Amino acid sequence: MVWLPSEIWSERRFSGLPSAVAGDAAFRVFCTPAISERRAANHHQLTERARYHLRNAHWERLETPVGEVQTYVFEPDLQIADDIVLIVHGWTGESSFMTAMAEAIRRSGFRVALFDLPAHGLSSGRSTNLIDCARATVSVAEQLGPVHALVTHSFGGLISLVAAEGHAPMQGKLETKHIALIASPNHLSDVTDHFSRHWELDRDGRRAFEHRLERLGGRSLDCFAAVKLLPASGLSGLVIHAPDDADVPFRCAEEIVDSVPDMELHSFNGMGHRNILFASPVARTVTSYLKRTVQRQPAENRVYQPAAANAPAASASA
Repeated sequence: MVWLPSEIWSERRFSGLPSAVAGDAAFRVFCTPAISERRAANHHQLTERARYHLRNAHWERLETPVGEVQTYVFEPDLQIADDIVLIVHGWTGESSFMTAMAEAIRRSGFRVALFDLPAHGLSSGRSTNLIDCARATVSVAEQLGPVHALVTHSFGGLISLVAAEGHAPMQGKLETKHIALIASPNHLSDVTDHFSRHWELDRDGRRAFEHRLERLGGRSLDCFAAVKLLPASGLSGLVIHAPDDADVPFRCAEEIVDSVPDMELHSFNGMGHRNILFASPVARTVTSYLKRTVQRQPAENRVYQPAAANAPAASASA
């Protein structure tokens, strides 16, 4: 757990602290998913139920440059492509929350890989950040890939785009051509703005906090935006969002498709920020797109073969 003075915990705010102290404390809280203001109060109950749906996956722990991560691979009944579809969950989430989407993609003929980001789920660590999560994503892709496409939720979208862009301080990049951004923010500054308002950071405290993030990322906060990362990574695909999303405004999706011609917008009202992951129309949109990307490949590059039998599934306590 991140250490903070008791008065900060009791009042859940940084106001009144010297800017340097507030910025440092805010950075540490921001990088600790377990105490995020975005995590549901019943998170542990939700994960206990959700992990049941990982029982048929092949479980494996992989070493990455930022620690061990827990991975899960689902094999299709009839495989239509050699490469995997890599699913990346959002901040404070874990792979188990993405299993409904994973199952739809698996049934459509793709080998599907998921993993718990550092300091999330069953992966190691108690704190993490955008760059380390991107490094872990690249490492998982290198070990389980090649990657045909990325399917992401929420902050997992920005993580995946940083991984696919590969700009320093990244030490490699994730190679793929296709992505589905579900409920993704556009600018990292939108995320830090929400965090700063929640924790009552004043202007100087917020600037000190964001400066810590900029030093970590090696460039200004403005560089971490989907509208800049997408063209730099050469990805194309889908932007899926609900107009009633209370966590990430729908305008983020509109900004992305307005600025990046190769991205298609699909709107699903009434789904919110999390239920969108369990909606059948959303899954059909994603799987339809993935199938189209396979059909666009030259015939000699397509693969149609039965999948190998699943390895015995590990228990949730693995």
